[in-house]
Amino acid sequence: MEFIIDANILMSALIAREGRTYDLIFTERLKLFSVDKLLQELEKHRPEILAKSGLSEYEFDVFLAIISAKIEFVPYSEFEKFVPEAEKSSPDPNDTEYFALALKLNCGIWSNDKKLKTQNKVKVYSTEDLIKILQ
Repeated sequence: MEFIIDANILMSALIAREGRTYDLIFTERLKLFSVDKLLQELEKHRPEILAKSGLSEYEFDVFLAIISAKIEFVPYSEFEKFVPEAEKSSPDPNDTEYFALALKLNCGIWSNDKKLKTQNKVKVYSTEDLIKILQ
């Protein structure tokens, strides 16, 4: 199954490394994609993630390397033409690129942001939704 993974899911996995979210990221049953700016977003929140997770700088860097191998990061230029349509359907302007990528790849978004489910253009799955699907 293919999904777009958003930044909040990865931050949650980093902060609670022994949880269901972390396990789902690394299951072989999911093929994950994300926007190329996601790694920059994680870097931007590095101090907050380190403080909340107890990770060292080294452990954070190792996690970034591991997820870079697990998640296919798609350059903006590959989904740019879907941005206008995504701008119309995304309830949050900060999530427009995730919606554009989902439209390009014709797959759902994995996010726990409930307001993203208020539209009907792209299917949005919470962590709980994915757990139920994969059981």
